[in-house]
Amino acid sequence: MDELSTLQQITIWALPILFAITAHEAAHGWVALQLGDKTAQRLGRVTLNPIKHIDPIGTVIVPLGMFLLSGVVFGWAKPVPINFRQLRQPRRDMGLVAIAGPTANLLMILFWAFIAKIGWLTSSTFALAIFLG
Repeated sequence: MDELSTLQQITIWALPILFAITAHEAAHGWVALQLGDKTAQRLGRVTLNPIKHIDPIGTVIVPLGMFLLSGVVFGWAKPVPINFRQLRQPRRDMGLVAIAGPTANLLMILFWAFIAKIGWLTSSTFALAIFLG
């Protein structure tokens, strides 16, 4: 297989990372909404629309620069605004809002690992079908 072009590599990295960052931030806003804070909802941040979460520096410039210079990617999105005074039990609820993003990341890892496992288990079946077809 030929080497992928830089543009292809960026696309392969960018789409999953953009989805992960978006889901992470939306999870913070969704949990805050469930616990009484409507700030993120009013600002349209409880969404999987990546445009609402893109930070020009942290989501575009830093990751692109790091990828081009080192092949490593790191980035961030705009933080979801939370008004702790609107939460029902502010001390407990801020902890739940904080853990929502990493929990979303963990769920995504488990989901994509499951999908990869299915692909691995069925790859020989598809290869046989192509060979016989």
